[in-house]
Amino acid sequence: MLDFELLRAFVAVADCGGFHRAAERLNLTQSTISQQIKRLELETKRPLFRRTTRSVALTDDGEMLLGDARRLLQLEEAARHRLAAPRLSGTVRLGVVEEVAGGSLPSALGRFATIHPGVKLEVQVGISAGLIELLNAGRLDVVFAKRPLGTSKGRLVWREALVWVAADTFDLVPGVALPLALYREQSVSREAALTALRNSELAWEIVYTSPSLTGVRAAALAGLAVTPLPASAVVAGLRILGLKEGLPRLPDLEFAIYERTRPEKAAVALAAALLTLARSPARPTI
Repeated sequence: MLDFELLRAFVAVADCGGFHRAAERLNLTQSTISQQIKRLELETKRPLFRRTTRSVALTDDGEMLLGDARRLLQLEEAARHRLAAPRLSGTVRLGVVEEVAGGSLPSALGRFATIHPGVKLEVQVGISAGLIELLNAGRLDVVFAKRPLGTSKGRLVWREALVWVAADTFDLVPGVALPLALYREQSVSREAALTALRNSELAWEIVYTSPSLTGVRAAALAGLAVTPLPASAVVAGLRILGLKEGLPRLPDLEFAIYERTRPEKAAVALAAALLTLARSPARPTI
């Protein structure tokens, strides 16, 4: 069986593109990393890297091993977490906004379920204001939502640009009121858009409302209206509009985690798992 320490060194060298940076990542000496790679090549009876004085590159055998090495290390890490994690049980009621539910949330919930198989999850998707109200009423345990503008409650996970979008084929007509598609209920994106428009000289009208992100995005894709979306929610068929089109600047969105006062241990563990999304390479950035 291949040694996990050797595989960890191998993946680090492949990711970092060299022995020196791999040693820094793993907090080892460069000679230790070099020895580990030599041992792995002896075990596999294959050359895994092509070395020159200036660069290190994977051989064909190294490329083939890399995917398997990553999967083995992920399994090993998951097993260690399961053994080290406290045995939790019960049900956690999670409220989450659609922008997160359809993006990075599934991977975080999958990891949580693997580590804490005794915890049941009840997930409710909604808008930020409604979810925070349910939390305050004791009907949810953890909420992952957009922060209401001007507030600082909750634990910040990431900031993301809020942008105006319209269909690729949509044309702004001078002198005609800007058609808007907005959430039907009070929402952070709706309030941010209306505040920005009220402080501008643009004429506008709400021509379409929906209770969901999917609904307002569909209106934009159909060419019916302009709508404000988080940058990560912009899909093919939509283009971003801005100052050069005469639209006012929008504030950034802040996605945060909210918890009940004196939460149960399972809820605390779930909130901690969701906070790791801030370090995820797939998370939205601005």
